[in-house]
Amino acid sequence: MFSTVRKKPQNRIDTLIGAGTVIDGDIDFNGGLRVDGCINGNVNETGSKPGMLVLSEHGRVEGAINVSHAVINGTVLGPVRAKEYVELQSKSMVTGDVCYKTLEMHVGAVIEGRLIHINELAHTEAASDPLMDDD
Repeated sequence: MFSTVRKKPQNRIDTLIGAGTVIDGDIDFNGGLRVDGCINGNVNETGSKPGMLVLSEHGRVEGAINVSHAVINGTVLGPVRAKEYVELQSKSMVTGDVCYKTLEMHVGAVIEGRLIHINELAHTEAASDPLMDDD
């Protein structure tokens, strides 16, 4: 009666962007992506199953993030949209708005932007909001 069906996050890492690696351009991925290096571009999840982005303490993304599940412990310069869940760990630094359905924020996490909750009704209305676009 009170049960909700939740999509499970990806629990394995399919792709690793190692420390010292710099990528200039957008990344489209499915499954699990771990970033220990730097991405100068947008990070977008593709595919029909929910994926997961893990941004390590030394990782950096300069662009928008649009995923189902995100675990962030590094630096993000751009908006973050997590359709299901976002965890901001203690060394995370986000300069941009964070849109989330479920949020876990550790002591020490920094957000320079707005926290925007995505609820079921607002999700359909958000199609006109440029921050919420899937493009």
